[in-house]
Amino acid sequence: MHPNSIFLKSPAKINLYLKILHKRPDGFHDLDSAFQLIDLYDDLEIKNLNSNEIKIICEPSIIGTEENIIYKAIKALKKDYTIDKGIQINLKKNIPIGAGLGGGSSNAATVLLGLNKMWGLNISNQEMLQRGKSLGADVPFFINGENAFVSGIGDELKFKESEKVKYVLLCPNINISTKEMFKHYEKDLLDLEGIEKLEQNSFLRSVLSRYSEINSFYKKNIISFNILLTGTGSTLFIPYKNSNELDKIMQIIPINWRFFLTEAIQYSPLRGMR
Repeated sequence: MHPNSIFLKSPAKINLYLKILHKRPDGFHDLDSAFQLIDLYDDLEIKNLNSNEIKIICEPSIIGTEENIIYKAIKALKKDYTIDKGIQINLKKNIPIGAGLGGGSSNAATVLLGLNKMWGLNISNQEMLQRGKSLGADVPFFINGENAFVSGIGDELKFKESEKVKYVLLCPNINISTKEMFKHYEKDLLDLEGIEKLEQNSFLRSVLSRYSEINSFYKKNIISFNILLTGTGSTLFIPYKNSNELDKIMQIIPINWRFFLTEAIQYSPLRGMR
């Protein structure tokens, strides 16, 4: 017997560093990064339906259905395995969108793993990773479910021990498109005659030059704090070790920004479902 519904936690990640190496002939970019899982999760319920429809209910209601990566994952799975069941996804978004935390990719990986179990498909790990790659560069990482050094377009993974650190995530109310930020990066690469290789994140200059609110905060506080960028933004994060360091960080957070207190974790709660 397979369950009619399951409840899953879909984790976020941060990029401890992110270097764009070069553009490939296929238009994608090779990168070098370290992905760290953190204990910030979206809550996701997957339910079988008697009808054949795909239904996605998101709280808050911030994601359309058919352009959603979750919808694409379900639609492809139903087609390839001739599944005539309907499915409902109840998604409570806690991970900010367009923030460089991998929430959408994590949701897609969660749904693939969940449906593989619910529908008894017994998809191999290799095929699951390929399915993830077809949906988005970060999806294989979340399917794999452990911290990794990442290369290729984001699909080549090498095991990495977890950091033993806590982080304050600083989230301005800015939704940054990864696709657009790659375009900006390429333009800035030409305009700036090369971007400093020692930067923690290759997108940092592009983000600072286009978002004055982030730029102002960064310049004001970078001398005193180790402010880092995850993904293509907009989230910044600051590592801390004790309550004294945390108190100092809390005093600089802009009043209109969201923040999250998180910890590094070694494995995703989804890892046992592979």
